[in-house]
Amino acid sequence: MQPLKGKIAVVAGATRGAGRGIACMLGEAGATVYCTGRSVRGQPATGNRTETIEETAVLVTEYGGEGLYAQVDHTDEAQVKRFFERVQSEYGRLDILINDIWGGDAISEWGKPFWELDWAKGKLMQERAVHSHIITSRYGVPLMVAQNSGLIIEVTDGDDFRYRGNLFYDLAKISAIRLAYGMAQELRETNITALALTPGFLRSEEMLDHFGVTEENWRDGAQKDPHFIASETPFYIGRAVAALAADPNVKAKAGKALATWHLAKEYGFVDRDGNRPDWGAYFETIKHTLA
Repeated sequence: MQPLKGKIAVVAGATRGAGRGIACMLGEAGATVYCTGRSVRGQPATGNRTETIEETAVLVTEYGGEGLYAQVDHTDEAQVKRFFERVQSEYGRLDILINDIWGGDAISEWGKPFWELDWAKGKLMQERAVHSHIITSRYGVPLMVAQNSGLIIEVTDGDDFRYRGNLFYDLAKISAIRLAYGMAQELRETNITALALTPGFLRSEEMLDHFGVTEENWRDGAQKDPHFIASETPFYIGRAVAALAADPNVKAKAGKALATWHLAKEYGFVDRDGNRPDWGAYFETIKHTLA
């Protein structure tokens, strides 16, 4: 079954991590997926990371969809505008827009009070993780308005207003939730839905490398961080997105901040390994140790 066959999706920030997982699972559901980002073959844009948007597009096709790619710096308005003109020209519609641009790992500073943080890094984080989302929606959503249908998902960290430990990081992640809410308010008279979505402890490519493990032996990473045992693959949030996109009643979730662990129970999907991680329940058992 491919409930998203014929749907056109854009995953902004599809190079790796949640973006790649989302693109792949939209492909599994039959969608045509534009994978955008800065890293292309021969031109890595994030340190020594080797993943590229071309690779993601190939994976989308292998999972059963049609994978396309476009090198786009989503902080550059002109590039974003040209990209959506391409989407309009090639397909004349846009059904799913995923804002997953981040680019903040290398510039996050942990363990410092806000008055000691590097302002240049903090400003850059807002440009990469907030301004990019606004620009992308500014030029992508008009395609949805023209057809009076669509789904916009802001990928964030956490589904609540707890403080996330670093002022700039917290501001970026809360902003994604607020952007979803604000867009939902302005789109309430349409058939377009905007919402925010968070994964739990994401077992991304970078996190696997950090713990010196692979997806095959990932549980060994819990020897370094016991909380890693409750982690989830990027395909889990991908299946959450695919389920939302296929839900004819998704409009009821407009403006909300949702989480993979709740949606897995509601829609009945599981992670790649057949498990159903519940970071929310796990966090409740350990949060007193993190205070």
